[in-house]
Amino acid sequence: MDNPKLSIAVGDYGHTEPLKNGSVISEQFNLDHREIKPVISIFRRMVRGLEFDISEMALSTYLCARAHGKAFTGLPIFLTRSFYHEGLSYNSKSGIRSVADLAGKRVGVRGYTVTPGVWTRGLLETVYGVDLQSVTWVLSGDEHVAEYIPPENVISSPNSNLMEMLISGEIDAAIGAGPIESPDVKMLFHNPQEADEQWFRDTGLYPISHMLVVKNDVLEKYPWLSASLFELFDRARKEYLEFLKSGTNFSKADFGMIQFRKIVGGDPIQYGLESSRKTLETFIDFNVRQQVIPDYVSVEELFAP
Repeated sequence: MDNPKLSIAVGDYGHTEPLKNGSVISEQFNLDHREIKPVISIFRRMVRGLEFDISEMALSTYLCARAHGKAFTGLPIFLTRSFYHEGLSYNSKSGIRSVADLAGKRVGVRGYTVTPGVWTRGLLETVYGVDLQSVTWVLSGDEHVAEYIPPENVISSPNSNLMEMLISGEIDAAIGAGPIESPDVKMLFHNPQEADEQWFRDTGLYPISHMLVVKNDVLEKYPWLSASLFELFDRARKEYLEFLKSGTNFSKADFGMIQFRKIVGGDPIQYGLESSRKTLETFIDFNVRQQVIPDYVSVEELFAP
């Protein structure tokens, strides 16, 4: 019997390149790579149309999609991670001078359920004592999970550009607006890398951004697939880690991965449930507290056996 050919949509990373260029392959199945840009459009197409057999998925989008019965299941293959102090910016005309000043303000984010937003709000609440209910969260886009209903202090803007919203003063601050060339816009944390390192030292949390999901009917048809995919992605991960040791021909993304390695003091690409249990449990808690999902779930419930 021929190996099954499975459609897959994942981003271009150092640890997915061996899968895409064919240097790491499986003897049990073939991957039909679909190049979709930007990566976030993969999430929407998978959530709303189950368009791929296997896809990358933002972690909070997965939690929300799972709560609404979407027919795919996660694997503990964590494709991207990030720290989030750098993503907070504000308009100096808003009167904001410190984190405490966010109370009563309007803070923009692309979608309420997006992973950077959930991590950043969790950080603001648990580390800096911000009352999240006191903030009006202003959305520049909609949610990937169309059925989701946000809390009452979440509103939508007709403007889809966070940068424009921040410069114009429509919002006082933003999560993930990106670099903005305006004398009025400043970063909320003056030394975000130092703040990230301190947060990691204090908590041990290495925030997961994106993971891998597989359609349920595909997992049912090929019950061996989850273990085989994990083994395949892990081989590609190890090949990339060996490349990072070479010290040559690094891209900007490679240097970013090396910086993460310095912060966490070890492997910057951690797959598997146990190595990320505390991070996952904390993120589940953030999602419940922020009303992204209705109830707590165990880490084991989230992933295929």
